[in-house]
Amino acid sequence: MADKEATVYIVDVGKSMAETNHGRDESDLDWCMQYVWDKITTTVATGRKTMFVGVVGLRTDKTHNEMEGEEAYDHISVLQPLEQILMPQIRSLREQIKPSKTEKGDAISALVIAIQMIAAHCRHLKYKRRIILVTNGKGVLDTEDLKSIALKIRQDSIDLVIIGSDFDDAEYGFKEENKPRTKLENERILQSLADDCGGVYGTMAQAIEEMAIPRVKPVKPTPSYKGILTLGDPEKYDTALSIHVDRYPRIMQAKPPSASSFVVRADLAPGESQAPSATATDGECLPDQDDLTAVKNSRTYHVLDPDAPEGKRDVDLEDLAKGYEYGRTAVHMGESEYNTITKFESPACMDIIGFVPADKFERYMEMSRTNIIIPQKTNEKAAMALSSFIHALFELETYAVARFVAKDDKDPLILLLAPSIETDYECLIDTELPFAEDMRGYRFPPLDRIVTVGGKTLHQHRNLPSDELTQAMSDYVDNMDLSTLGKDDEGNPAEYAPLGDTYSPVLHRVNQAIRHRAVNPDSPIPSAPEILTQYSQAPTALLQRAQQQLDALSRAADVKRVPPRQKGLKRTREFEKPLSGLNVEELLGRQKRTKLSAANAVPEFKQAMRAAGDVAATREVARQLGAIIEGYVRHSVGDSGYGRAIEALRVLKEECLELEEPALYNEFLKQLKEKLLKGDLGGERRELWWLVRVNRLGLIEKRLCGVSKVTEEEAREFLKSK
Repeated sequence: MADKEATVYIVDVGKSMAETNHGRDESDLDWCMQYVWDKITTTVATGRKTMFVGVVGLRTDKTHNEMEGEEAYDHISVLQPLEQILMPQIRSLREQIKPSKTEKGDAISALVIAIQMIAAHCRHLKYKRRIILVTNGKGVLDTEDLKSIALKIRQDSIDLVIIGSDFDDAEYGFKEENKPRTKLENERILQSLADDCGGVYGTMAQAIEEMAIPRVKPVKPTPSYKGILTLGDPEKYDTALSIHVDRYPRIMQAKPPSASSFVVRADLAPGESQAPSATATDGECLPDQDDLTAVKNSRTYHVLDPDAPEGKRDVDLEDLAKGYEYGRTAVHMGESEYNTITKFESPACMDIIGFVPADKFERYMEMSRTNIIIPQKTNEKAAMALSSFIHALFELETYAVARFVAKDDKDPLILLLAPSIETDYECLIDTELPFAEDMRGYRFPPLDRIVTVGGKTLHQHRNLPSDELTQAMSDYVDNMDLSTLGKDDEGNPAEYAPLGDTYSPVLHRVNQAIRHRAVNPDSPIPSAPEILTQYSQAPTALLQRAQQQLDALSRAADVKRVPPRQKGLKRTREFEKPLSGLNVEELLGRQKRTKLSAANAVPEFKQAMRAAGDVAATREVARQLGAIIEGYVRHSVGDSGYGRAIEALRVLKEECLELEEPALYNEFLKQLKEKLLKGDLGGERRELWWLVRVNRLGLIEKRLCGVSKVTEEEAREFLKSK
């Protein structure tokens, strides 16, 4: 179970906090609140009910606290009681935390209020207690009971953090010039208080700078297996190996938070849902959104029944039986047969079934994340036995293969157990291995030679790299080495991207965006911190160093720039030419066709499209073919002309797709449908529209051509006969 935490933030909202200093564009309060909001939203994002947050306003216009009758506690207000904080509380705090119109209010008295809040809430229970004071140090401090307050903070095990706007910090390297005497004295008092309490004292600039560093979430390890590691059968043989072990995850993938589905209550009628296969129940509101309601999935089952309304009858899930697909037939299998035939009974175990040399194991066979296997806690005999087994594997450079069942009746897995010996601990590292059914064998042609159809082997070919190209690539790879590029704090060579300084950009960027949007629903999301993007591109110094080898590689590979893809009319496409290279039209003395004939429309259309020199000519040729298609339909006796019309329509769609001119085809098809449904093409011709749907000759949508403005839903709706 996670530890309970109680944190009280004391925020100075005095009149002087509305000032802007040191060239900043925002007030001191807004600048300091970046740190406070980041801390509070991080707490909200955990979703833990055992993390309690309170907020106390210092130098407020009004007074609202338990000691408001005494003069020393004037202008101190409890803005948020110590409780779990959610989005409604964040919205309320956003409205309350504004610069006041007074400079009265004592920060030491605000500390007393925060101590009382923690004492009343936590009592003598086990809590992590913390008070964070954020101020600019320009108010008046009452230091009369400072020593007793520091003693109380130490006795209650409260962590005190004092962060000030433009406070001097020698370790960070910041010093404010021409500082008022009052602020200088207050900084000395607050730093002395933090030292007496064993707390933290710092400047806000450092705190905001460290906000960009992602926080690594501590995870409490949870065992995935507690049992016996065996070699042989302990029930039959006394010489069998049996060790009590625990199994814990070694690495886990951290994923960014996923979105949830909600609907707006004002737009939701009773019994309706804005999502398919989902209904929202009345009264099921989110705790932090009065205008939203959760979407609950609902699934119904029905069978065909000619006597029921609309030919379907709803049935309950309990009335259904499981059927397994075998070809096109559903094979029924009862629950008893399923348990006795298909369900494999396997007790929980971790049995070693073999060993494999370390150099024979292929790394691509790993199928899962890794786990560690350690001896059972407080079991010295198991610790000694497992240590002996780990050292034996290490000295023999061997891995063990084990059959693993995490819980009774679960599917068995095959694990590879590798020894790991560190200075402070020893363990086995396991990863899942594939079964024979998990392996897929693919055959690829060799990369260093080409075998012809006649069986001849070629080592020099245009598709094979030459010796010059291979050497150029080798030189380029050597010069792109990152191992010597890193520098430590003293400028000495070091690892370029140490593991502790690399973070998942997706995970932390999404979390940062969510925290910012929770506090600032209307402002744009700020750019990603440099610490997340510093390793997203190769270093400039490395690219400059390898530029000469890259140029040599380009020459050896004969790299040529590909012209950008043209949108709209494709004038770069190549057409098939006669082998002789002669122009048949010129030899026959024919003029370039300007009008298509209905007798040979498709070939003439393709030739005309090939000869079209601009978009206007292409549109004219497409218009002529459209008129011919309408003529086929209008003069058709029954459906005799439908085949020619469909073929011409298909060719028109293909050409428009290739030329990336979807509007030509879509405009004509819309006009054709309108005329067909109105009967303007020689009477009732709805059967042709059915042929258009069967042959998939609908509108050209975005999925087929990126230039098109027709969505998939619009194209599907257009095909309907209405």
